[in-house]
Amino acid sequence: MSDETASTQARAQPCWQPLSAVDRRVVGVLAEKAKTTPDAYPMSLNAICMGCNQKSNRHPVMQLEPADVQESLDRLRDLGAVGIIEGYGRVAKYRHYLYEWLGVEKIELSVMTELLLRGDQTVGELRGRASRMDLIADLAALKTILDTLKSRGLVISLTPEGRGHVVSHALYKPRELEELKAKYAGGVPAVAYREEHADHLHVPPPIARATQPSIEPKIHTESSNQISTLLRDMENIRMEIAQLRTELETIAADQRRFAEELRNLKEALGG
Repeated sequence: MSDETASTQARAQPCWQPLSAVDRRVVGVLAEKAKTTPDAYPMSLNAICMGCNQKSNRHPVMQLEPADVQESLDRLRDLGAVGIIEGYGRVAKYRHYLYEWLGVEKIELSVMTELLLRGDQTVGELRGRASRMDLIADLAALKTILDTLKSRGLVISLTPEGRGHVVSHALYKPRELEELKAKYAGGVPAVAYREEHADHLHVPPPIARATQPSIEPKIHTESSNQISTLLRDMENIRMEIAQLRTELETIAADQRRFAEELRNLKEALGG
């Protein structure tokens, strides 16, 4: 049974539950590779470990050992989220059961996979990243998907809907979830964003206290407006770069699949 065929079959009641950061990364990698590199799926322990530690499409970047991944696979198997596939010789191969475990359809799983691999992000970023697995036409289409996932308790909003709307999955452990919600309690954490991008963001130096108190509010307002404008510009640039990176990764994946198909064709023709 193919990974995508499973998504169209009748499923039992979903049985998902909160997962640790390592378990989310492991099962997210299995779901991602099933869609982007199906010829290399199911996956061996070493392949999963490499997928967990890759630097692209991951946040945070991890450095897991095979033993860490094996322990995670064992936990996920006990939960029914992952299974081991027989018939691959001496090397054990693993696959995910997230369609059944989460109770989602094909394109919904692409959205959940990106959230599992990266955590909290804006809906604009999420659309671009998830589209490398299943095309999402526009933000309106993504909103419909997110509304469905929210109704099932799988996705949460961290900021009010609108420009810069941030969402994430709901599979965090309780303490992680509390910390994440606290991070966004006052809206998008602009201070944290400035600290993270301090090397790339020029903030005007502090303005000396004016000798005439009457003009101080005006100076303060102008400085605040400049910073707000810079932050909005940086956010737009960051989203454009993320979209370009996603498109390049999609092209690279297509090239790999084409090369594999060409190789198989040559072998079939006796080349």
